[in-house]
Amino acid sequence: MHPNEQCIRRFYAAFANRDASAMGECYHRDISFSDPVFPMLKGAEASGMWRMLVTRSKDLDLALLEALADDTGGRAIWEARYTFSQTGRPVVNRIQATFAFRDGLIIRHVDRFPFWKWSKQALGPIALLLGWSWPLKAMVRKNAAASLDQFMAKYPQH
Repeated sequence: MHPNEQCIRRFYAAFANRDASAMGECYHRDISFSDPVFPMLKGAEASGMWRMLVTRSKDLDLALLEALADDTGGRAIWEARYTFSQTGRPVVNRIQATFAFRDGLIIRHVDRFPFWKWSKQALGPIALLLGWSWPLKAMVRKNAAASLDQFMAKYPQH
């Protein structure tokens, strides 16, 4: 198995065990992370976001369905099942991830999933009507960024 694939598998094994520190050890210090909710996190923000998510999730069930990597990059397909903390609604989210590596660590991590499908599960009826709209996506992103800022202020990384 390629060392970069091993890194991806370590990352998701740590995620499944809710071990944010071990997840962060798979990231390069110059990491950039992006997904539909957190469109551009850099450095400590990326690790902080995972720390916030694993800390707040009471029922996270994560499955790594596929992982592949070589010298130039990697990809993974993973699925998360959890209760969205803000609404108490159940979510099943299948994510496609792509990775770039530097010095044997993840330097770029991009997660892709259909925002509308996620939002109608997480947010309920309002997202069924507006989940495709830019204003709802902007509101979710703003709330997520504020939540991350508050979490990182309260629990700074060591």
